Amino acid sequence: MDSLFLLDAMTTIAKTDYVSFTFFVGTMAMMAASVFFFFELSNTSQEWRTSVLVSGLITFIAAVHYYYMRSYYAETHDSPTFFRYVDWLLTVPLMCVEFYLITKKAGGTTSLLWKMILASVVMLVTGYMGEAGLGSATVWGTVSALAYFYIVYEVWMGDVKKLATNAGTAVASANKALGWFILVGWAIYPLGYLIGTADGQWYAGFANIGLNMDIVYNIGDAVNKIGFGLVIYALSRKAA
Repeated sequence: MDSLFLLDAMTTIAKTDYVSFTFFVGTMAMMAASVFFFFELSNTSQEWRTSVLVSGLITFIAAVHYYYMRSYYAETHDSPTFFRYVDWLLTVPLMCVEFYLITKKAGGTTSLLWKMILASVVMLVTGYMGEAGLGSATVWGTVSALAYFYIVYEVWMGDVKKLATNAGTAVASANKALGWFILVGWAIYPLGYLIGTADGQWYAGFANIGLNMDIVYNIGDAVNKIGFGLVIYALSRKAA
């Protein structure tokens, strides 16, 4: 089945169709990461097994969505905005769950967990509403940005940071690495929002940057999701 999927994918991608190529590479990379995380569960201590499992779920969900997004783009050559937000709505809250799991022993609470999840959902739902033209792109973009910066604050200066520090050097180091993924890696998403909603807005200049955001998103998603999981995997070995 895998060989048939590979053959089907390659025969429908033109040599200059870099968007389809990155959809294909993103699908295969995240599926490979999922297999790795799932296979390593049996070699992971009980304390960190749920964290590694969640990492595998994140990349698996993304791989499935990327398979369908690649097909959608191949047929329409339109950006699969709706499907991309569905993927983010499932995977980004799971990425927030990781912060709870790694700080749980140091006093991480379900209250903090739900705050992080709620912030990620608000960030994504308002982001989609802005990109879909359901109201003012500036208003929805501002709300989405505030939710994003709340997550950044928690990880770098708030309760997550304090709990990670109290949990020991290994967790503090992992939290810092994950924080860089959120601060730098996730920065492509507000940039894409500005480019995607620039028409007629005060920030219309972003439309002239010349980036193909599907390519940027595809590469960024793979790096962020797989990288997130690898940080968790490394932590499960250091802190075991």
